[in-house]
Amino acid sequence: MEGGGTACTFPLSAVLDDASATRCEDHRKAVGDPNYCQRVTANDGVLGEQHLRDFQDNEKTIPTILTTSQKLSTGVDARNIRNIVLIRPINSMIEFKQIIGRGTRLYDGKDYFTIHDFVRAHHHFNDPEWDGEPIDPEPQPAPRPEPPAVAAPDPRDGDSPEAGPRDQRRRIKVKLADGKARRIQHMMMTSFWHPDGRPMSARQFLAMLFGRLPELFKDEAELRVIWSAPDTRRKLLQGLAEKGFGGEQLAEMQKIIDAEKSDLFDVLAHVAYALPTVTREERAARARIAINANFNSRQQVFLDFVLFHYVRVGVEELDREKLPPLLRLKYHDSISDAMADLGGPEEIRLAFVGFQKYLYQRVTT
Repeated sequence: MEGGGTACTFPLSAVLDDASATRCEDHRKAVGDPNYCQRVTANDGVLGEQHLRDFQDNEKTIPTILTTSQKLSTGVDARNIRNIVLIRPINSMIEFKQIIGRGTRLYDGKDYFTIHDFVRAHHHFNDPEWDGEPIDPEPQPAPRPEPPAVAAPDPRDGDSPEAGPRDQRRRIKVKLADGKARRIQHMMMTSFWHPDGRPMSARQFLAMLFGRLPELFKDEAELRVIWSAPDTRRKLLQGLAEKGFGGEQLAEMQKIIDAEKSDLFDVLAHVAYALPTVTREERAARARIAINANFNSRQQVFLDFVLFHYVRVGVEELDREKLPPLLRLKYHDSISDAMADLGGPEEIRLAFVGFQKYLYQRVTT
């Protein structure tokens, strides 16, 4: 796959393969960098998630290749992916389209991406309605002559024009059945799919999500209660996924409403009740006040560590399954040190679960 300077031409590649560890080792030996290729699977835990975040960081060039079996079909936003390599069979049309959608993200200097299909997956997915007819390239107009150079006005003359406002992303209003308007980004390249496999616009997806949310919670207060506890939050997310609103779709909606630094709670509350979004950093700052009043000093230090990861990554860092990895990360892989500092398992669990309600309390002004 690599060779002849290909790695320089294609900064980021993604490989779908179950035997990813062996393939990664081959690339590391060829390039001489132990982090050039990394494997990310559900079994790789915190380290795998870190590799994934590094791969998504467009300021970093390492890791250059990510090997995975399922990660590219759900919830991964790496905008500078230039190559998608298919090495395992794909038998679902929706999964195939989701994987291909990883390459359609826009990024500066990225005009196309390349699919390397070693399993002939594309032959299973001839879909004329989705593919459409090929479009001939538009003729390029003849270049216009350059206007004569004009000297910039001297600010000391007092006549220089004021700098115009910075370009902002164009947003449009979408009015839903409750009569309230939501603003979404216009002309943003994204992929939404109806449960029957048909592509949908962001406006259609927003309206469909709005119509289904009352089936999962009756009002804003119940949403806050559900979202404040890991178990009920997970059940709600599972219910959303069953209705066609999985993690990937909600992450896309975060971008559409310009709330990438917010919690997924804000996506649901904004769509359901037109509430303004709040950044995770703002939520963490408010929660620290309650944490300092309700937990001892050692618990405060650990919970502040948890909040740091919540702000950086998102609400998934508050799942029950993330507690052991966070303890190991904080206490240098020593659960016994964590228990000596924070108390027994039940006491630690109660602190980890109990503080979360302070992130989602309604702020009264």
